[in-house]
Amino acid sequence: MVTQSQLDRETELDALEFYVAEALRRARKAGATEAEASAHTSQGVSVTVRLGEVETLEHMQDRGISVTVLIGKRRGHASSADLRAQSIESCVSHAMEIARYTQEDCCNGLAETELLAVEFPDLDLWHPASMDADAAIERALVCETAGRADRRISNSEGASFDAGLGLSVYGNSNQFIGRSVGTRYGQSCVLLAGEGDGMQRDYSYDSRRCLQDMESPEQTGIEAARRTVRRLNARRLPTGEMPVLLSSEVAISLVGHLVGAISGTALYRNASFLKDSVGESLFPEWLNILERPHLLRGAGSASFDGEGVATRERKIIEAGVLQGYVLSSYSARRLGLQTSGNSGGVRNLLLEPGGQCGDDLLREMHNGFYVTEVMGQGVNLVTGDYSRGAAGFLVENGEISYAVEEVTIAGKLRDMFRNIVAVGNQVDTRGNIHSGPVLISGMTVAGE
Repeated sequence: MVTQSQLDRETELDALEFYVAEALRRARKAGATEAEASAHTSQGVSVTVRLGEVETLEHMQDRGISVTVLIGKRRGHASSADLRAQSIESCVSHAMEIARYTQEDCCNGLAETELLAVEFPDLDLWHPASMDADAAIERALVCETAGRADRRISNSEGASFDAGLGLSVYGNSNQFIGRSVGTRYGQSCVLLAGEGDGMQRDYSYDSRRCLQDMESPEQTGIEAARRTVRRLNARRLPTGEMPVLLSSEVAISLVGHLVGAISGTALYRNASFLKDSVGESLFPEWLNILERPHLLRGAGSASFDGEGVATRERKIIEAGVLQGYVLSSYSARRLGLQTSGNSGGVRNLLLEPGGQCGDDLLREMHNGFYVTEVMGQGVNLVTGDYSRGAAGFLVENGEISYAVEEVTIAGKLRDMFRNIVAVGNQVDTRGNIHSGPVLISGMTVAGE
């Protein structure tokens, strides 16, 4: 059962806070000069069905604590799934032992006290619902049945539904204590159409903080069938340069490459083509990318990051110009900068619609390649080279002509960023990065 009353929630949070405070107390007693600890508990249910039968059913319940201690600039970390007093004591002892044998690093340390969060707004992340195994199974079955209703669907890899909730408390020896709560629901369906060498596979999914915000399971199944069937009779394209329209899902991965290249770890390791690029114009001047950590019901919403630093809304890209990096306290110190409040990653990035943006970017592109899926790991963040397998549709005169498979799209990320012509209004908000379709004026498409 995935449900928890308000009273149960507060009682559990009080208990987690006690465990964190106890770990910090024991760390100070053991001789740590600084310490931080986090404790969590979670529960959920997950089910997968295939061809009308239940394949997997899992009930999950997890709890644990992790402790990080510093002896001067020596750091040690340990964790435990047992929250009894003796286990917390053992966890602290192991962390202290590790710290004594590690090398000093002048960049180790807690976040600066003045940067820690002092306000904790309600971000509307807590929406527990009564969801037992039977209800989860029924939702997955309805999803798959709706998808298989299309006669052109020849097989199924299954439909799934999962629901979960989690509570956590983070604290450190700078007198910071922060509580976090959240629920999450997800459903998906993967279908196949055609036979033999002409078989095609595609999927659809939805994921939200609140069960009532999700599309119906029938919608997810029907969309999975639509996406799968439209890929039948796919062909290859002749090799050449052409405009490329990235679907929202693929555009999100492109933004993810930007995030990877401006993340502190890649920067201080000299493993990014965007090192020393703050203030540089990377995109067209109309383009903005916002981080919105306080977005209500957002997948990545949080009032503080993994170190207790207050999160804030900011423009990572403003008028095409890179405004700052994605940094934790450690990576910031390595770079001689200040943390951006991104320990644990970015939160609810939005690639704002704009440019030569109409309601139909296929017509805007006129002729080109509409990419709905990319495959492979051909992205080099050190050089900025981009080369990935792709599938989608040839677009002629603003209309989809036929399905395309077994081609490669290639270019340089800098050029791809600079050559964005438009970002569409159909923004995908299911995950932590939000984007509409992205139209790029030209890329190399390698096919026949």
